[in-house]
Amino acid sequence: MTTHVDLKEVPQLMRVHRKASPSRRPRLLAVLAGVITGFAVTGVSAVSAAAATTPPPVTPAVSASASSCSTTASLSQPFLSWNDANYYDLVPGGDFEGSLTGWTLTGGAGVTSGSEPYAATGKLGSKSIALPAGASVQSPYFCVNADEPSFRFFARNDSLLANLTVEVVYENESGISTVLPVGLVALTGSWAPSTAMPTNGALAAAVNGGTAEVALRFVAFGGASQIDDVFVDPHCK
Repeated sequence: MTTHVDLKEVPQLMRVHRKASPSRRPRLLAVLAGVITGFAVTGVSAVSAAAATTPPPVTPAVSASASSCSTTASLSQPFLSWNDANYYDLVPGGDFEGSLTGWTLTGGAGVTSGSEPYAATGKLGSKSIALPAGASVQSPYFCVNADEPSFRFFARNDSLLANLTVEVVYENESGISTVLPVGLVALTGSWAPSTAMPTNGALAAAVNGGTAEVALRFVAFGGASQIDDVFVDPHCK
């Protein structure tokens, strides 16, 4: 089973991109900082997490407004075998079997053969994303509100010390991007689901009029790894 460790102390916990108005920036940063300081570190030191590669640049959101939540959800229970009966929706393109429109790959990340073997999407796939050490992949932006508490995905490593850092990138209606580290995932050589990781959808929505645009970013460090089938619980509805 893939293990998940939350972060408490990571340098540059947030990076605000594009200049915010003086009235909005302090409020946003103060709320996000309060969430970060509440995280606990178990099993992996904060120093190890900080040793991850320099974060890649944030991809600006394409969507025009956080108020335009999609309602085209196709919910399923992909993690029933792991005692998780929650309903999830696949992040757009998150099975990596077709077009990667909206996904941003850096550092040599790319599609590779091989997929998680559990057919979590309803059918067995044949592709996944390979992440060399230092590489990253960022999902398209999608809408969240207080009803989207978490996300899960499948991952494995291709070398003994390979692990992943996971970040949520928020985009508000003013065009300000904020990056929030949400966890460190310690991998094994076998495909396994991550634990549920927080989108902090309620927080993002609270500072952005009820809904917000977010993207998920995965950064490999310590060696090569793979990810597959990225789900959010549940899709905005």
